[in-house]
Amino acid sequence: MDFGINLGFAVKRLPGATEWARFTREQLNLDLVQFSFDLIDPFMPMAAKAALAGQVRQAARDYGIRIHSAQVGLACYTYNGLLHPDRAGRAAALEWWLNAITLAAELEVEAVGGPLGGMSIPDAADPARAAQRYQDGLDALTTITEAAKRAGLKAVLVEPTPLRREYPHTIEQAVNLQRDMAGRAAVPVQYVLDIGHALYRPLYGEAASLAAWFEAVGGQTGVLHLQNTDFMSDSHWGWPDPRGHYDVSEFAKQVASAGLSHIPIFLEVFYSFEADDQAVLQNVISSVEHCRKALKG
Repeated sequence: MDFGINLGFAVKRLPGATEWARFTREQLNLDLVQFSFDLIDPFMPMAAKAALAGQVRQAARDYGIRIHSAQVGLACYTYNGLLHPDRAGRAAALEWWLNAITLAAELEVEAVGGPLGGMSIPDAADPARAAQRYQDGLDALTTITEAAKRAGLKAVLVEPTPLRREYPHTIEQAVNLQRDMAGRAAVPVQYVLDIGHALYRPLYGEAASLAAWFEAVGGQTGVLHLQNTDFMSDSHWGWPDPRGHYDVSEFAKQVASAGLSHIPIFLEVFYSFEADDQAVLQNVISSVEHCRKALKG
């Protein structure tokens, strides 16, 4: 299994390309990463983005690191994005995505993605407005796939989330999104399946099943995200952590059983900014080792 790490852990701590690249290669012994747009905001001035992207490319070459894709980080995820209730808000979100695609191409990655956005409480409560937001989202996603194709990217990676006001947040919605984008998507729309999202019991109940997601949309999945969780929160803890008890060995068996061992797997862990830096980095190291051993069986 192709195993790497999402660079969200490096935000504010190891933001420089040489810093996170050296840590990834020398401390984690990994050669595969997923870039986080929290490290370079697509809305940065063009000159700053170009300079920082150049540093990323050079660091990746220097340390022999492959950057698979570029992903929405925590900063952008705090906004309503493509499902904003106001037209101006949705237009700004689309501009962000188009800038993200240009930046992803400069980073020489093959795909770009993340959660699409969240509806407001009033929009989600009104069936007509919710339906219109979904259509707005489809139109925006079509434009995004067209821009991705022009930029030479191979896929757009949509991340289902366990929030009722976000889309897609259920297996049925993920299936419907594929159906509704058929004939519209200029590049494949694939999914980022995060185990902490798929197994979130407050939304999906005790019977939440990763196998059910695999059966329904495994063929349209481009990335898998690993995190330690208690199944009651989207926690993104590492290992060890007394609060979490996710079995990575069982995850590996389910992935293999579903015939999805070819899909890259990224550890995605987040820590509070005030947490002790050395403790955080040590937990990142131990988390990578825990997952590496479990994935190898």
